[in-house]
Amino acid sequence: MHAERGIAHDEGVTRRSLLGSAGALVGVGVLLGVRGLRSTTKQVTAKVMSAVLPKPTTPLPALPADPAAQYPGLSTLITPNADFYRVATTFDTPGFDPASWRLKVDGLVQQPLTLSWEQLIARPLIEVDAMLACVSNEVGGSLVGNARWLGVRLDDLIGEAQPSARADQIMGWSSDGFSAGFPLAVLDGRDAIIAIGMNGKPLPPEHGYPARLIVPGLYGYVSATKWLARLELTRFDTAQGYWIPRGWSAMAPIKTASRIDTPKTATTMAAGRRAIAGVAWSPPLGISKVEVQVDRGPWQVATLGPQLARTTWRQWWLPWDATTGDHTITVRATDGEGVTQTRQVHGEVPDGATGWHQISVRVQ
Repeated sequence: MHAERGIAHDEGVTRRSLLGSAGALVGVGVLLGVRGLRSTTKQVTAKVMSAVLPKPTTPLPALPADPAAQYPGLSTLITPNADFYRVATTFDTPGFDPASWRLKVDGLVQQPLTLSWEQLIARPLIEVDAMLACVSNEVGGSLVGNARWLGVRLDDLIGEAQPSARADQIMGWSSDGFSAGFPLAVLDGRDAIIAIGMNGKPLPPEHGYPARLIVPGLYGYVSATKWLARLELTRFDTAQGYWIPRGWSAMAPIKTASRIDTPKTATTMAAGRRAIAGVAWSPPLGISKVEVQVDRGPWQVATLGPQLARTTWRQWWLPWDATTGDHTITVRATDGEGVTQTRQVHGEVPDGATGWHQISVRVQ
């Protein structure tokens, strides 16, 4: 599922169903049939391409040199927009008219707000380096991505609405009626934003144009609503986002994980010196160490790539003298507080998969 939806797309191609039950599958079928959204992708894309992205009030430093250039097969520091994974309950993209679009902030608040598009983009804008992860990502899976986002601080906007002391949940509502809620308490200083830009360009239609939520550290199915139209302050004991009654956890912190990008599992390769490389993540704590084990040998500490922020993934690599034979390679990561990811194998439902990523290769 991820941030917003229930059909996964990997680099624009349907990859697999990410639903945890037959009931959830039926639910998505209803969404696809009843919502009846008409495809407006071409029209929306044209508007995005002609849009001028506002400048951030305080831009982040330029990106450092990308280690992926030295290690073929390693995920890039920033995931290109076209390659960023997508998840949706519909193949259609809602349209957007700047003249009529509004963002409402209401519910358990003392000062309800309504912002036009012009009012939203006139607010101070910040850049945020953050990854998104789908709760349905299997160990070693590809439903994760790293991006530099541009947007409006969410805690500032929610603060202006003056939430009631009774409120403990922020429910994001999409323009097509989808809902996803997360704890109000996670607005703890982390750079949660209403994003309007992605990697230096206007937010692509398939990634939520004109605006979406980015809340670092939470799986997207509770936090990353696309095509944002409303922020409702509410309570967990009275309201649930779309995926919660379908068997997924209401609390969804992203779990520490690591992945081997190269070599690929089941690869046959020539003997000699090569690199084992991949990425690891634990937002918002960051990654302090990555270790690699070949067969039953000692754990070896990998070299870490640049840390853009504790909310992004971190690249890693380790030189390996590959000898003839069949080999098993395992990786594990340690977060910014010194806690190593669990070895315990657990499936994706209800709150994310756990376990160490392991691959098998043959060296000739």
